[in-house]
Order: sequence, then structure tokens, then C-alpha cells
Amino acid sequence: MSTRNVVWIAVVIALLLTGCKKDAQPAVWAQQGQASWYGHPYDGRLTASGETYDMEKMTAAHRTFPFGTVLLVTNLGNNQTVQVRINDRGPFVKDRVIDLSHAAAQTISMPGVANVGIKVISTPPTRAADAFAVQVGSFSQRTEADQLRKQMQEKYGIARLVFRQGDQTWRVLVGLEATLESADALAKQVETVAGPAFVVVVDSDQ
Repeated sequence: MSTRNVVWIAVVIALLLTGCKKDAQPAVWAQQGQASWYGHPYDGRLTASGETYDMEKMTAAHRTFPFGTVLLVTNLGNNQTVQVRINDRGPFVKDRVIDLSHAAAQTISMPGVANVGIKVISTPPTRAADAFAVQVGSFSQRTEADQLRKQMQEKYGIARLVFRQGDQTWRVLVGLEATLESADALAKQVETVAGPAFVVVVDSDQ
């Protein structure tokens, strides 16, 4: 066999092995779904973490990741990435998994909503054990929110109101669960009674 043929076979084998390696190691996401972004009129308002929201900083809102978590968000439509720090809660829209700041959305060329993959880069070094609840409603008037809270408390035992500075709304949280799995199960029960429900982490001020 000539030297040229040996080299050619070696190149073909290398290419085949490379292709197999890529197929065997698909991207693994901590979470995948739709991302949205928010800017005005939230810019300058307090976030759920107590920080003032600056839409030109690389931050984001998430329902369950602890404040201070750093995430790598990939726009699956164009493979552009951005690192963001969680300092707010949201989005409270079905099938959306993260709300990016205006600056973060621009970085990955996201004019509206986009399908994204999320990886965890780092988490806060010390924090209390997580607890989870189910959000079942958002109201501009406290009286309306309190009516739903009373109904949920009668049925599920634990229900309370949380005021969100960012969008100036009253939210109804049901239950207090130690794991995401048990909170997800509760959310499915609550949806049959109160409509769309979301699992949220219970922060220290709630």
C-alpha cells in the first residue's frame, strides 16, 4: 500500500471518530424553553432581590434559581451565548423559562422571544435550604388577590400574598414544599382549580 493511501485512510478514520464523538456528546441543558426580555417600565424599579433593575446590565429573572446564580444562556436559533446573573423573579408566563435584561437579549440577537438552553455556571457559596410554592394569580388590587388567597387557603391550608415592586402587583402563593418535585405535583393540582400555576422559590422576604 502506498504512503498516500495510508495517509488518506488515516484522515478518513480521524474524521469518522470526530463525528462519532460529537454525536455521543450532545449539549446537556439544565433547562430549555422560551426566553423573553424586559426593559421599560421596569428599569429603575426594585427587583425581587432588592437590587435596582438596570436593563443595560447582564442580569435575568428566573422562578427558581437562587439569587446570585450565574447562567450561560444560549440562543438555540443562532448559537449566540451570554452570561447573566439572577437578581429577579419571573417570567410568569406559561412555557417561558427566563426573562433576560434588555442588554442580555441584545447580546444574543433576541428581538422578542427565543428558544434557549440554560447551563449553570456558578451558584451562591452559602444559602439556606430552598423552599418552593405555587403562584396562582397576579393582581393589581390587593382585595382581588386576597379573595383568591382565602379560597386557596381553605383548600390547601397554606396561602399568602406577596407584593412585587417591579411590576407593582400582588401575587398569590400556595403551599410550602421542600422539593421541586413536590411543588410540581401541587402545581398540577392547583391548575385544575385556579388556572395557570407556576412553581417559584420562596425567598427570605416572602
